[in-house]
Amino acid sequence: MLSAFILNYDEKLIFDHIKQANDKIIFYFPVLNETIKSNLEKLCLKYCVEFKYFYSFKGEEYQLQMINHSNDFFKKIIEDFEVNCPHDYFSIIIGVDHYGLMGDLNLNIMLAKELNSPLYAKTNDNYDILNFLLKKKLDHFVLLKNEENFTLAKPYAYKTQARFSHELFKKAKSNKQTIVLPESFDERILRASEFLMQNDLVDLILLGDSNEILSKANSINVNLDGVRIINPKNSQYNEEFEDILYETRKAKGMTKEKAKELVQDITYFGTLLVHTNKAHAMVSGASTTTADTIRPALQLIKTKDGVSSVSGVFFMSLEDQVFVFADCAVVPNPTPEQLAEIAYISANSARSFGIEPSVALLSYSSGNSGSGISVDVVKEAVKIVKDKYPQFLVDGPIQFDAAIDPLTAKSKMPNSKVAGHANVFIFPDLNAANICYKAVQRTAKSLAIGPILQGLKKPINDLSRGCLVEDIINTVVLSAIQAQE
Repeated sequence: MLSAFILNYDEKLIFDHIKQANDKIIFYFPVLNETIKSNLEKLCLKYCVEFKYFYSFKGEEYQLQMINHSNDFFKKIIEDFEVNCPHDYFSIIIGVDHYGLMGDLNLNIMLAKELNSPLYAKTNDNYDILNFLLKKKLDHFVLLKNEENFTLAKPYAYKTQARFSHELFKKAKSNKQTIVLPESFDERILRASEFLMQNDLVDLILLGDSNEILSKANSINVNLDGVRIINPKNSQYNEEFEDILYETRKAKGMTKEKAKELVQDITYFGTLLVHTNKAHAMVSGASTTTADTIRPALQLIKTKDGVSSVSGVFFMSLEDQVFVFADCAVVPNPTPEQLAEIAYISANSARSFGIEPSVALLSYSSGNSGSGISVDVVKEAVKIVKDKYPQFLVDGPIQFDAAIDPLTAKSKMPNSKVAGHANVFIFPDLNAANICYKAVQRTAKSLAIGPILQGLKKPINDLSRGCLVEDIINTVVLSAIQAQE
């Protein structure tokens, strides 16, 4: 789909785009401006082009929505744009013009990024200032003085928080999975369940007494229509699950009495639902520890063939890009073999969620500039990854600045294909990874989605005990996508 984002109304600029479109053109107003709409209608009549348009918001109503629910505001715009723009049409997006060219500049830049549509503008009076401001925010743009003509610019490839969320929701809906949430006594779980069901993202199973769950939901005005509720205390599956747990763990000392007791534990019961394909994934941890979430999964579901340990990855969604950080959750001091495995699994996870991986194994030095025990571990891990998994772009040891910044990369690792362009970051130990993800989350306005557990045969994912409703929703959606594989 070809598109252009017109920052300010200019008849010639719009007409030049109409000529490029071979008469198949549609106008999109994120925020409808009746005056500009009227002018465009006359312009299309003048040039014998059918006037087609649509919009997402009217007048000033967008301001309250953007301030109070900014992520929903941008997600609606992305969805409206993708649903209503025919793929064989050229889409011209008309920028918000409420406060004039400079007054709405930041919002329009954000909209151009959300829609990945190259920005075009014409101006004389503010040319130098506008050029300076746009260069700080956009990879490229077309800024013309009034007498100039233009050539079409290539589309953007930004992955904003709203776009990443939109893409995840779209993928989850494309092949709905059944997710079990054991902690139905937690209000956050119930509120997340309502959102997930109302948006048709997954099918849900809650564990517990149905009367108690529905009574609590009703008391907080939550609608659980469509959610299946199973009580582990008296389920039809208990006998089957007791036999499975006993047979699986009897060599480790499991007795039938202990199996009967554990089956009634919500985490074990939820894990057994996934193990027996009665659910596709489980999300737990809002009120329980990571160890309590992972233990039944390691005992029953186990790791994938060729994978020795479970690790945890975070998707760090920044303003206009998404990074992958690992291992932030499980392995305290990985060996070179474990570090290589984490890099491989994390690269696969990135690709599963629409991110083409460029993997940097991080250290306090780059290339051969440093030595010491921790650097040597990373060097050995890089060798293992390159030998065993040549299908991925991987490099290291590398410092974070050289991994992310092209100018720094030129001086520190000029021959690296990863340096300056990394998006999957493998930390040398849990200490560094956990500190870094929290620092980025708290200081860079990043949305940290995870940890998503990697390496298990089926998805079992852990929540932070301080998680928000939004965190639960995102983790459930990611778990559903994992289960689609």
